[in-house]
Amino acid sequence: MDPGFSVDLKDKVAVVTGGGGVLCSTMAKALARYGAKVAVLSRRQENAEKVAGEIIRQGGRAIGIGCNVLEKDSMNAAREVIYKELGLCNILVNGAGGNHPKGTTSMEFLTKADLEGGKDSVTFFDLQPEDIEYVFNLNFLGTLITTQTFARDMIDRDGVIINITSMNSFSPLTRIPAYSGAKAAVSNFTQWLAVHFSKVGIRVNAIAPGFFLTNQNRSLLFNADGTPTERTKKILGMTPMGRLGEPDDLVGTLLWLCSDASKFVTGVVVPVDGGFSAYSGV
Repeated sequence: MDPGFSVDLKDKVAVVTGGGGVLCSTMAKALARYGAKVAVLSRRQENAEKVAGEIIRQGGRAIGIGCNVLEKDSMNAAREVIYKELGLCNILVNGAGGNHPKGTTSMEFLTKADLEGGKDSVTFFDLQPEDIEYVFNLNFLGTLITTQTFARDMIDRDGVIINITSMNSFSPLTRIPAYSGAKAAVSNFTQWLAVHFSKVGIRVNAIAPGFFLTNQNRSLLFNADGTPTERTKKILGMTPMGRLGEPDDLVGTLLWLCSDASKFVTGVVVPVDGGFSAYSGV
């Protein structure tokens, strides 16, 4: 994919968390295609190695590392491997995150009938603090801990941090309060970090994808027979461009934020959403 401007990431070291997933694996491959040496980080070692192998077969340089973004020791160990094999980090993509069914309500709107005994539905009052904590920690603390691990190496080296947030950070979606709150926190943290790191040569921005089909949300967006769910029909009705995003739709924005084309851009959250955030529905 041609981003429409010059991008040269040669000799840059890029670390991509969540790199075994659909969206972040595409990002990792794009960074490698433009010269970066890429460390693909994923909770599952085999997923990280698979993506790294694909990059290597395409002529790039990459390593795959299994680690846990919620454990400092795990991230420090990953950093040591990256430093020895690739060098100090220049670009960090904080892509690890996601939702969990236990942090989700069954319905969009609460009714009195939902509170009657014997119902199978999950209401707001059924959500457990530990489940909300898991989702929040995965998205927010995972971003914070990983940034603490790698940002020190970026000081005075034109470092770039890209956080992956969500359309939920602009306006919460129904049924997923934990994920919505966590992604709003990541967007706020992006702005805070951009200011905090502004004197030491590190830029911090975020990408807010609209609705993309991934392994995590496939069952929410499509029925078993491949037809769109009612939720998907609502999404498409609120997306002026009338389609779900493709992973490659994120590449241009990613490369722009990682390159000198955006050297005076920091603290922004860029929607890549087909117009979803701009549309009021009328």
